[in-house]
Amino acid sequence: MSVVILDFGSQFTRLIARRFRELGAYSVILPGTATLERIQQENPQGIVLSGGPSSVYDDQAPKPAPGVMDLDIPILGVCYGMQYLAQQAGGDVKRAGKREYGKADLTRYGGQLFGGIQGEFVAWMSHSDSVTQLPQGYEVIAETADTPVAAIENTETRRYGLQFHPEVVHTPKGGQILGNFLDICGVSRDWTAEHIIDELIEGVQKQVGNSRVLLAISGGVDSSTLGLLLARAVGERLTAVFIDHGLLRLGEREQVEAALIPLGVHLVTVDARAEFMGALEGISDPEQKRKIIGREFIRAFEREAAIQAKEHGGFDFLAQGTLYPDVIESAGGLSADKTGAANIKSHHNVGGLPEDLNFKLVEPFRTLFKDEVREIAKLLGLPEHIRMRHPFPGPGLAIRCLGAISEDKMDILRRVDDIFISGLREFGLYDGCSQALAILTPIQSVGVMGDERTYSYTAALRAVTTDDYMTAEWARLPWEFLATMSNRIVNQVHEINRVVYDITGKPPATIEWE
Repeated sequence: MSVVILDFGSQFTRLIARRFRELGAYSVILPGTATLERIQQENPQGIVLSGGPSSVYDDQAPKPAPGVMDLDIPILGVCYGMQYLAQQAGGDVKRAGKREYGKADLTRYGGQLFGGIQGEFVAWMSHSDSVTQLPQGYEVIAETADTPVAAIENTETRRYGLQFHPEVVHTPKGGQILGNFLDICGVSRDWTAEHIIDELIEGVQKQVGNSRVLLAISGGVDSSTLGLLLARAVGERLTAVFIDHGLLRLGEREQVEAALIPLGVHLVTVDARAEFMGALEGISDPEQKRKIIGREFIRAFEREAAIQAKEHGGFDFLAQGTLYPDVIESAGGLSADKTGAANIKSHHNVGGLPEDLNFKLVEPFRTLFKDEVREIAKLLGLPEHIRMRHPFPGPGLAIRCLGAISEDKMDILRRVDDIFISGLREFGLYDGCSQALAILTPIQSVGVMGDERTYSYTAALRAVTTDDYMTAEWARLPWEFLATMSNRIVNQVHEINRVVYDITGKPPATIEWE
């Protein structure tokens, strides 16, 4: 049983799915034009029509497949979804006299969706079209000063509409609305970490049988958690390979080994630092760095896989820590087709494998979000310093060292990064940041240290806060902390004589510098 979310191009669609899962209900995102047969495969107890950039009166406006609106289950339309819901039932939608964007107060609200909610209700609006005439059987259940039709419902057909976004943090009581919709649908709230682990282990065992499984460990929470899960599912038939490419953080290799081996993961570490650094010598273009690192990783992994196969027998399956957001974004979906969304970076886990791959893929996490994986990791015993670690790019520190890299520069950056991240933990600021990083810039400048002239590198520090990584705010770290970090870095890393802090949001910048 699930809630199916039909995506019509909203940037917030994945947040709807996350909110439902946080409420204990399984939800899945499908393209807005998914066939009725595809939707029914998910055995839905409710459907959500997402928002999107289109207008319902456009000739090419997207719409659900025939038969979807005839299903005898509750349907909730959000923004564009509400406008489509109203129009197809016989109502009218027109360009609003005043566009409403941002926070708005509901001047009144009621009905089944708002059951049990009291007090002030702040909603996040983002629309230029509005429902101007209700379809037969519907009534208005919420309004704002500028939007007289902010929410609608038809309790007989169990059709509901919201002109605002209940899934975003800017609608503080939006989760209660989504919870009420789950109650209307009769969806069970049994989507818990314990339940997920049992289902995943059973699914892996059914897929793999008695075959051997190969897994690449990056050191991040996803692949580390997958290693623990697979160790429980297939035991000694799992071989996890950790490639040390020389682009890791300070002490990371030892941390990964200490975290996984005692918990039963058969982990093999490969020292490929010389090969990677040789291939990257003189390369300054970030995309070229990524391609070289990807190529060298596959080569190193294939070499070790051949060694392990010769020693222990062949592998039929390759495991990957692909997550649900990777699948959604890489699928392109309606959002990319209809809005021309740019592909900023490719996901290495989806669509990036060689065509001649001789393995079958096993991807237990491809229906999960990052926060769900972290909960699983906790139950499986992954140490907290890895479980709650910030995201780290696949190419490692290579894309945090601007320009051409070298062993010396990697050493400098590792020490700066360790001082910054250790400082965040020491001052109790780490968990308040979504991602924090140090960057070694190619900029050298004049300084004075110990009455002597220096001409050394500039290090940049960056920390951001974000709910979904699609947008991010620079973290307002205390000035005293930044002053302490600057002092420690220039005193302990003599190759650095200047430290700057990045105060740019995303957009216009990205979180990483390369």
